[in-house]
Amino acid sequence: MAPAAGSENVRYCARFSYLCLKFTLIVYSTVFWLIGAFVLAVGIYAEVERQKYKTLESAFLAPAIILILLGIVMFLVSFVGVLASLRDNLSLLQAFMYILGVCLLIELLGGVMALIFRNQTINFLNENIRRGIENYYDDLDFKNIMDFVQKQFKCCGGGDFTDWSGNVYHACSAPGPLACGVPYTCCITNKTAVINTMCGYKTLNEERLSVQHIIHVRGCTNAVIIWFLDNYTIMAGVLLGILLPQFFGVLLSLLYITRVEDIITEHKQNETLLDGRQQKADLEFAGAGCCMCYPE
Repeated sequence: MAPAAGSENVRYCARFSYLCLKFTLIVYSTVFWLIGAFVLAVGIYAEVERQKYKTLESAFLAPAIILILLGIVMFLVSFVGVLASLRDNLSLLQAFMYILGVCLLIELLGGVMALIFRNQTINFLNENIRRGIENYYDDLDFKNIMDFVQKQFKCCGGGDFTDWSGNVYHACSAPGPLACGVPYTCCITNKTAVINTMCGYKTLNEERLSVQHIIHVRGCTNAVIIWFLDNYTIMAGVLLGILLPQFFGVLLSLLYITRVEDIITEHKQNETLLDGRQQKADLEFAGAGCCMCYPE
């Protein structure tokens, strides 16, 4: 029996269909459960392949490790959501909602802190990129990422092109043809079809102005930040694409929890009402005694 429309016990979600909320939450959790499984599988495959050619013992900036961690979190949290929605378990539903809420809150706080401490964030990124540059030829994952970023955003190094002096092969004191140069992905693209891999030769010991027509001298950290600021619609779309699904999951879980609680409360009220009627009938039956069949 549904509560009256004006009753104080009616929750704001009572007008939503229980089956509609249940189906939506099951689909939502299942979709992200499958996505998490796919991300985890890709991460495991990438890590197995990385181990075959691994010459660097550190897992620094390894995309495979990031994919594995992300996949594990998505898989486990979404599995809790699937199980909770199928069994209408309030404890699991609340755990699912709180975990999503905490993840959403951490992401928002992380973004706000990164904006507040922007200089420290940029320094942190530049320092980690310099560490990666030191092992540029030993970590193929980082090498591929760095080459892509330098070509795509027309930049060189983390802070600027001089970061490449930290690599043992590109330092000016190193032997070999790479000494005092930068990778060809730092070079300004020429019009010829043949790529000159030695275009960055002997540029580290030159002044910034004298090599800016040969290589990109600005750092990739600032280049990426400037690109995002110039393409704020893309940045907004990425942020919404990350945050909105989590917010929707929290809201959907909250609505479903309140609906399940309403049904449990209604069921208990009905049981109490039926028990009261049964007790009343038993009392009437007991009070009639042997004369219950006699007319009044």
